[in-house]
Amino acid sequence: MSTAGRGLHGQVLDTLGPAITAGDYPPGSVLRTDELAQRFDVSRSVMREAVRVLESMHLVESRRRVGVTVRPRAEWNVYDPQVIRWRLAGADRPHQLRSLTVLRSAIEPIAAGLAARNATSEQCAELTRNALGMVANSRGHKLAEYLVHDVAFHRVVLTASGNEMFARLGDVVAEVLTGRTEHEVMFEDPDPAAVTLHVQVAEAVREGDWRRAEDLTREITVGALQELDILAP
Repeated sequence: MSTAGRGLHGQVLDTLGPAITAGDYPPGSVLRTDELAQRFDVSRSVMREAVRVLESMHLVESRRRVGVTVRPRAEWNVYDPQVIRWRLAGADRPHQLRSLTVLRSAIEPIAAGLAARNATSEQCAELTRNALGMVANSRGHKLAEYLVHDVAFHRVVLTASGNEMFARLGDVVAEVLTGRTEHEVMFEDPDPAAVTLHVQVAEAVREGDWRRAEDLTREITVGALQELDILAP
């Protein structure tokens, strides 16, 4: 969930979170809540609330007599959608996109194969509906409209797998797809071959052809990595 609309502490997070993930405050840096409250012109209670959110993401930890300390990157909750969003907004974007896309290539083909075995008729219909929505918005520079169906399509695949761990990755995949669009790491119109592959995945899932669903989804993720080689080397 975006920090927008969550009050003053959300406004603090919109500045402080990206600064931490961008390395403006290296691991081990000590953040003084009183100084930060003055800097952001907010009360101490607002600042403490912002710190609690950062602690929940494992970006910082509070130490008595020391202050709020930035944790090593290896300890961050890198699956937190907000952390992903902040990292995609910074200089680390190419690395973050590649890392997330490699994760997708490891998970989504298997999830698609499972979906071909486990998807309900309603989930099959939803997959087809979103695949056709992608087709309908794949021309004319309608990336925002395309994104809506793209995100929904991949959420259904992960959920229809029947694996609760895969299903929880829906937000992660949504963030990488959204980040690619918002930061223009996409062609003006999606690759027609990739659009066709999504339609074929929906067909394979509906037909219960798990091997074909898995292979086609692997083609999608391989293509996404190849696009990054061009757009975010």
